[in-house]
Order: sequence, then C-alpha cells, then structure tokens
Amino acid sequence: MLSYHLQNALKDLQDLIQMTQEDIVDIKQAHHDPQFERLSLKDEKLKSFEAKKAMIDHTISGLMKANPDVALPELLNEQQHQLLSDLKVELEKLKDVNQEYAKLVLVVSNLYNEFLEKVVPTEMQGYQKIASKEPSFLEVRV
Repeated sequence: MLSYHLQNALKDLQDLIQMTQEDIVDIKQAHHDPQFERLSLKDEKLKSFEAKKAMIDHTISGLMKANPDVALPELLNEQQHQLLSDLKVELEKLKDVNQEYAKLVLVVSNLYNEFLEKVVPTEMQGYQKIASKEPSFLEVRV
C-alpha cells in the first residue's frame, strides 16, 4: 500500500512540475488565459498530493508502531526507498520550477504596475492610493 501511495504522490508532483513549466512558457509568450485555466487543475493536484502525503505519513507511522524495535530503513523495501528518493528529487524540481515562475510573475507584475502608474499616477494618502495628478496621456470627457 505504501508503494502505491508513493507512486501516486510522485505522479502528482510530476504533473505539477509539467503544468508549472507550461505556465513558464505561457508567461514568456504573454498567454495568460491558459495559466488561469490551469489554476484549478494545479490546485486539485496539490490537494491530491497533500492527501497522498498524509496517507504515506500514516502508513509509515503504522509500520513504525507495529515494529517498534526495527529501524525505519529496515521496514521499507528497495522499491519504497527508491520511490522516497525519487519523491525528494521531484520535490526539489518543483521548488526550482516554482522559483523560476515566481520570478517571471514578479517581473510581469512590476511591468503592469509601472504601466498603470504612468497612465494613472497615484500617491499614498495614509493607507490609500489616490490619483495624484492628471494622467499623462489619458483624457476623460463627460
């Protein structure tokens, strides 16, 4: 059962990595709609991974309670050790891919904020941003 949960958790991580890599390609090409469409899928995969991780933790805890005199490495077979190792590698990959994506999101966010500031200049008044002066090229007629 542990091997089954490990394999499924590994698949969820690989799917999350793939979707995030697709997000990176899309953000570089300014294709924002596909990124937004993947948000719910990524959320489902993340919840699925968390549930499988909880099952893995529960199963390992049960093995340790059933065999208190045996060290954990001896409780797991070679396949399970390999799957845990693969899981660690995939988690590191996901972390790296998420960092790359986060950098791109920050750059795009700053770009949009600069454009907005040039179109509608604002200043802070207490905790609120208010339009501070006439927009540079925007004219509104009523």
